[in-house]
Amino acid sequence: MRAWFCLSPLLLAACAGSYTPEPLTPKQTAKLDKALEGKVAGEKISCINRSQQTNLTVISGNVLLYRVSKRLIYKNDLIGSCNGLNYGDTMIVRSFGSQMCRGDITTSANLMSGITTGSCALGDFTPYRSPEK
Repeated sequence: MRAWFCLSPLLLAACAGSYTPEPLTPKQTAKLDKALEGKVAGEKISCINRSQQTNLTVISGNVLLYRVSKRLIYKNDLIGSCNGLNYGDTMIVRSFGSQMCRGDITTSANLMSGITTGSCALGDFTPYRSPEK
């Protein structure tokens, strides 16, 4: 038991490193640009209502889009990488209450095999809205 207690600071130090997401490929960049075309970015927010999310688009293992309507899309830059999302795996979000928030744990899983393929957390949500006419 004492050995585990002594190792705890070392384990925490190993987790304290910084995370740098992989850059988007040209194909992913084109998909993102097309989805956000004509929309203007707003200030980042920490949470969105679950009921607002109607359509999830996976751009990469690090970038998600939640389409609420034709006029509003939320972009989320994940903390960590759920690489399985790139291959069509299912996203499982562990959140509490009626909102999804920054820091909520997310995993990607292959439902056919039952294997978890990635683990990450939601980042801030950036709203993209169509300008008023």
